[in-house]
Amino acid sequence: MHGLGIREAQKVTLFSSVRGDGTSTRKFIRRVLSLVLVANLLVAGAKMFIGWRAGSLAVLGDAAHSGFDSLNNVIALLAIRVAAAPADDEHPYGHAKFETIGALAVVSFLSITAFELVSGGISRLLTGGSALRLDTLTFAILGGTLIVNVGVAGVEAWFARRLDSEILKADALHTATDVWITLAVLGGLGLVAAGWEDADAWLAIAVAGLICFSGFRVLRRTVPVLVDRRAIDARRIVRFVGDLPGVRNVRDVRSRGRLGSHANAELTVVVDELLTVAEGHAIADEVERRLIAERGFEAVVVHVEPPDASGPVIEAG
Repeated sequence: MHGLGIREAQKVTLFSSVRGDGTSTRKFIRRVLSLVLVANLLVAGAKMFIGWRAGSLAVLGDAAHSGFDSLNNVIALLAIRVAAAPADDEHPYGHAKFETIGALAVVSFLSITAFELVSGGISRLLTGGSALRLDTLTFAILGGTLIVNVGVAGVEAWFARRLDSEILKADALHTATDVWITLAVLGGLGLVAAGWEDADAWLAIAVAGLICFSGFRVLRRTVPVLVDRRAIDARRIVRFVGDLPGVRNVRDVRSRGRLGSHANAELTVVVDELLTVAEGHAIADEVERRLIAERGFEAVVVHVEPPDASGPVIEAG
């Protein structure tokens, strides 16, 4: 199959069927984030209470991580509101990158949490600490927060895939990290109850490692968007556009953003020199329409040139 492939076409179709227009999509994302915010506040409060009651550094670190989840939700809501603003004279490509910046803010808070956990864990290993107060209530409440986090992470990841939202993906990863952290904390408290008192401090350091890994995954996805890495290989656009009626050749292909979300493309198509200006523009309009409707671009600019115009030609192979 010529063009961008069946997988990309199916993704765009699914995306369009779920999210509708961009404005309604961001409104729906805000509703999802608002519900997640409420859940994270409840989880953070429960963990803070248990951590303070038990005197556990690892649980308090987990509570801080959940608290940052809530703060990240607030940042995400603000970022989505800004990203929903239409294009203007100062931002001709729109404001979608503010959503990506919001995802990077999640990484910054992850870094702060990791640093505090490592510092606290090392301090406790060097100076020691008071014995932890562990009982059935401690494990019951932590188990309840674990169930809530699993549900929130699953629902958020589901919507993130269907809405192709960077901020939801970043927040879902953050919440998923909370699940692993809570599991590790429960296991560590079990070791403390069994007699290994330093387990709480070592666990805090291990939790910091998990947080750093989560931040790396967010960076790996968002940085390419900020530095305008190509949305797709130019040769794949050439193959798709080259098969359209009236197009003799394709050159100067550029793209950026994320397909199905806020990707932009610019290219030059070579047409027969005997065509009228109106016929040439009709071909350009059809190229733009097909790339937007079938290949997930938000905006496409097509330049029309005759065969003798100079410019580098991109091979389709």
